[in-house]
Amino acid sequence: QVQLVESGGGLVQAGGSLRLSCAASGRTFSSSAMGWFRQAPGKEREFVAAITWSGGITGYSDSVKGRFTISRDNAKNTGYLQMTNLKPEDTAVYYCAARREPGYSTWSGGYTGWGQGTQVTVSS
Repeated sequence: QVQLVESGGGLVQAGGSLRLSCAASGRTFSSSAMGWFRQAPGKEREFVAAITWSGGITGYSDSVKGRFTISRDNAKNTGYLQMTNLKPEDTAVYYCAARREPGYSTWSGGYTGWGQGTQVTVSS
């Protein structure tokens, strides 16, 4: 079971940028697809972005497409979420997740490993 730790969250003004990191422990990260999800207060956890184990294929929710970029460095056992042109509605706790499959899922139930989350707050 891969263990994940997110970092990089914080407070930023609308239009600003942040880069989240997801550090993984264990030897299985490089063979695991990875996803980012977020949860705002009073709302359900929602899919943000995902990437296959090799990094060759990525997917995004419509709400972040063109603004966020997911990537990974398997040599460093780390995944990233570059967020640009942030909006107040992006405010949420962001979680990274991993699954022992080469392909990703947009469903949170498809992931078996989760980080503790990192808070992103975008002020208007």
